[in-house]
Amino acid sequence: QVQLVESGGGSVQPGRSLKLSCVVSGISDYYSIGWFRQAPGKEHEYVSYILTKFGWDFYSNAVKGRFTMSRDTAKNEAYLQMNDLKPEDSAVYFCAIRDQPTATPERYSLYTKWGRGTLVTVSS
Repeated sequence: QVQLVESGGGSVQPGRSLKLSCVVSGISDYYSIGWFRQAPGKEHEYVSYILTKFGWDFYSNAVKGRFTMSRDTAKNEAYLQMNDLKPEDSAVYFCAIRDQPTATPERYSLYTKWGRGTLVTVSS
């Protein structure tokens, strides 16, 4: 049974940092793992992803330069280091797995396995 479990969310002030973790179990070979977020009343928003075969990481324009995604292949975990957090970063953050390559990696519907999410709140 494939499971993804996120952790590391919390409440922080603007400008601070958080590091999210995603533990993957039940599967070790997948094409990509990504992070998405969903703010109240909004659609899922793409944040970042890694192509597992190459280790290449990609980011949305909204987080580029502030967030860094990484992966520990031995532990089968993924991470999202979030620096210089802003109120607009507040959302539930999800990690998800994609099995196939695609020309539109930002489409959340292409990711087949999801965690339950972890809440990040950025407020003064």
